[in-house]
Amino acid sequence: MIERLREDIQSVFHRDPAARNAFEVLTCYPGMHAIWLHRFSGWLWRKDLKWPARMVSNFGRWLTGIEIHPGAKVGRRFFIDHGMGIVIGETAEIGDDVTLYQGVTLGGTSWNKGKRHPTLESGVVVGAGAKVLGPFTVGAGAKVGSNAVVTKPVPAGATVVGIPGRIIVKADESGAQESTTESRRKAMAEKIGFDAYGVSEDMPDPVARAIGQLLDHLQAVDVRMEDMGKALKSLGCEYREKELPELRKEVFDCIEERGEGRSAQE
Repeated sequence: MIERLREDIQSVFHRDPAARNAFEVLTCYPGMHAIWLHRFSGWLWRKDLKWPARMVSNFGRWLTGIEIHPGAKVGRRFFIDHGMGIVIGETAEIGDDVTLYQGVTLGGTSWNKGKRHPTLESGVVVGAGAKVLGPFTVGAGAKVGSNAVVTKPVPAGATVVGIPGRIIVKADESGAQESTTESRRKAMAEKIGFDAYGVSEDMPDPVARAIGQLLDHLQAVDVRMEDMGKALKSLGCEYREKELPELRKEVFDCIEERGEGRSAQE
């Protein structure tokens, strides 16, 4: 038991630069308190003492703001940073060296009994506010970005962001990147693709990015049409150039401001 406690404290030092000493971790880290209480409630649950187990779990929720069902299986060196608002369901399974940030939900999408919560393999990191919902597996070493909503399996080593969750980095079966493009994406993901606390300023809104690509395409088509018109005129064809509706800059500025406001709210 003492050895396990030391292991827990060391895992905090490895993943939280704010930790200063063991006494501080023992007394001031609610994530650690929630894990220790869960071990006790889980022991009661396995002894078929369901009501006492639920009472200990409920006390832990009241004390720390972290709700871990006694039936959930948790591995070694599990680290919860900040932790307020975390919910972990009954059939959730968590491997070794997993990290969760505040507001994470490991939930179910069905009222049927049986496996209905996710399995997180070793080394998974789930960012603040993310929701992982359903009886599927998040592979070893995967990262789930903040505020992402994941409802499908995630391969080992992948990075998932957005609503719904989209894989932006994925390794092949050999562990190597699938292509040079994937290597560049991985490098970019290390910079902006995963943020445990929120979407960074450098990551554009996916809708705004899609609209931007459409505008780029329309601009290229417009230039091509002008060139075709000039070519027809040079050939002596009667080409009547019609006036196009004016694109007012303030409309696009308004859309951009709304996009920025939505990102700030998220």
